[in-house]
Amino acid sequence: MTEMEMVLASSRDDLAQLDSSSLIPSFLMALDAADSTRKTYQRSLRQFSLWLTETGKELLNLRRGDILEYKKALSERSPYTISTYITAVRRLFEWLEAERIYPNVAKGVRGAKKARGYRKDCLTVPQIREALESFDRSSLEGLRDFALFNLLVRTGLRTIEISRAQVGDLRQESGEAVLWIQGKGRDEKDDFVLLTEEALRPIWEWLSACGKVEETAPLFSSLSPRNHGEELTTRSISRIVKETLRRIALDSSRLTAHSLRHTAVTLAVSGGASLQQAQAMARHSDPRTTMVYFHNLDRVRDGAEKCIQI
Repeated sequence: MTEMEMVLASSRDDLAQLDSSSLIPSFLMALDAADSTRKTYQRSLRQFSLWLTETGKELLNLRRGDILEYKKALSERSPYTISTYITAVRRLFEWLEAERIYPNVAKGVRGAKKARGYRKDCLTVPQIREALESFDRSSLEGLRDFALFNLLVRTGLRTIEISRAQVGDLRQESGEAVLWIQGKGRDEKDDFVLLTEEALRPIWEWLSACGKVEETAPLFSSLSPRNHGEELTTRSISRIVKETLRRIALDSSRLTAHSLRHTAVTLAVSGGASLQQAQAMARHSDPRTTMVYFHNLDRVRDGAEKCIQI
């Protein structure tokens, strides 16, 4: 009998009082991670709890086969979602084992295989121009949404980075305008994107129309009476982008706010940016992620299919 099995055998009465409704919140409280990560785990484990209830299984009576069964039950979801949910379950059981509560029966269970390349499509330059021309810039909302959409497509910022941005993050570096950002998984604003005149001018037009704005104010704030002046959430930013795309008859699940990030990197690479330049702009930790853009552009430009003559 292993040490863990001995611990379990000696504390069956205590374990009987524990279940997912008490252990999962305890795990989330003990999680050393950013608030955004904790919320992701909370959503993921909520789905796991629902599955436990639907199948009549108990958290502290699961075996590896049960975890594989749960993974199979997620098969209709996207590979990204499956991997996120399984990662949360693995982390939960790592914690249970570390706390000497239950063995890690999820150890080694992998998420779904992700598709090569990226999951969202890019916009063409004509589509970008049509989208920008669709905004009513005579209104405050139109000025904000135009500046927001324009910034996304010219810098490749993520929605979370836009949501966290404040007016005071607009600064100068080596004589150039930049926006300091708190990236995904970061605890502070330790990186920036370069703002060309075309990216910066609409932002100043929006802020000027707002009147006096404090440096600690959100760069893009809500105009709704319910939460006026508060930062736009990532959901609100995604909604603004989606509504803009639908306005020009682009209504596809593969065209989202994240598509604007892919569009920016793709346009930078096709415009002559080096691997190092594109990686810095996209803030990819691994250059292989950036290389996907170069590979896809080369594949289209030099496709062997063009050599076929029939």
